[in-house]
Amino acid sequence: MVLNFKRSTVFMSAAALALGGVANAASASDAEPTGAQSEDTVEVTILQLADLHGQMDPHQDLFLEDGEIVFRERGGLAHIKTLVEQERAANPGRTLLIDAGDLYQGDGYSAMSKGEALIGPLRHLKYDVIVPGNWAVVYGKDQMIRLENNLGTTPIVENIYHADTFEPIYEQTMIREIEGVKLGFLGLDDPDVPRRQNPAMSDGLVFSEVDGRLKNKIDEFVVANDIDVMFLITHLGVFKQIAIADSPVSEHVDYVLGSDTHERIRQPLQRRHAKVTEPGAFGTFVGKLTLTIRDGEVVGDSYELLDVDPDKYPADPQMAALIEQAKAPHREELERVMGYTSPPIYRYLTVETPMDHMITDAFRWKTGTQIALSNGFRYGNPVVPQNDRPAPITMANLWNWMPLNTKLKTGKVKGEVLHQWLENEVNNAFSPKPAERFGGYLVRFSGIRMRFEPSLPKGQRITELLVDG
Repeated sequence: MVLNFKRSTVFMSAAALALGGVANAASASDAEPTGAQSEDTVEVTILQLADLHGQMDPHQDLFLEDGEIVFRERGGLAHIKTLVEQERAANPGRTLLIDAGDLYQGDGYSAMSKGEALIGPLRHLKYDVIVPGNWAVVYGKDQMIRLENNLGTTPIVENIYHADTFEPIYEQTMIREIEGVKLGFLGLDDPDVPRRQNPAMSDGLVFSEVDGRLKNKIDEFVVANDIDVMFLITHLGVFKQIAIADSPVSEHVDYVLGSDTHERIRQPLQRRHAKVTEPGAFGTFVGKLTLTIRDGEVVGDSYELLDVDPDKYPADPQMAALIEQAKAPHREELERVMGYTSPPIYRYLTVETPMDHMITDAFRWKTGTQIALSNGFRYGNPVVPQNDRPAPITMANLWNWMPLNTKLKTGKVKGEVLHQWLENEVNNAFSPKPAERFGGYLVRFSGIRMRFEPSLPKGQRITELLVDG
């Protein structure tokens, strides 16, 4: 079912505003390869998920079509499992499933179980390669290690270290060999994690920058292991992923399989050294990269975002059972109805959204303050009325929108300080310099009227800032 709603705000995609390892035999499938391929040609399928944020069930998602916002039901791990197995069957022995991070944070079931609820369902996907995301630290270092190490494959990330020993927290690289073709993978997480999240979450961890040291490591890895196709699996956001694909760091990199900004890149972005992909978020899509490799060279590739439509991909029964089992301890609490909405409530817009209007207005109502501020979170699935009836808002919805159990704080701020802070937040969202892009969408607020021009110089973008009119 498709529901149409006229746009009431400007839809601004972030992408449109700027432009030691382990070696394993490939694929979770043990079947012998089939298909019409010449003896010296191998066709490899790379399936990419990213930014699942704990979404186990199908959900309403937002699409922009012909100037209108429409909502469709998409995703769900049971349906993703069916899609993945169909792709594995279509190219047996030559299909890899990777995840670029932020698996087990972003919903109530994850929050209440510290990610444990996701382990069973995620293991059933049978990942080949996984990389931690910026929210991997949300439950602390020890739980992060436990979760990542229980998903059925070896996690990789090059730039996270134990603070006491400066030893890598995981393997840094991985090699997958398919019929003599060596595929190399190196994982990268956002080095700004200790600043983006509460620093206490990263206690015991050190994050290193993307610099010349990394270039040397990639070059040595490719040469020493005779890698045919080199992938960076990155949780850096589309702007930094574009920058790294343009950088000398990627001289020996073929593809940057990215994540973090939830962008739906429908065709890889060809940059100076490598192509960049990002497959959206919440399991709405699975990115599919098909490579034709001859004599160790990529002679052709194709890419598409596979739309996880529950009507097209029936639920995998075993996955459905694992999901029900995972949800059982907290279902009663999270399915509690907290209210109803007649208009759709959604995020996904860069500047302001109905969801964040509701949240920040609620903050002001509860506290009696003149203004209210909230992070520009990218996650949070829409709640959409069906059949002209108000849609229930459950506790699970609230957790999807605000999946951090933090306290609401009040205080006083001078106008000058507020102006300075908002200028910095505008720069975080709209800077033309990738290294200055930081966090999610533009910070959300209530009780403030702000006019700004993204094209103006840093620190001079806000042209009007009013409180109480």
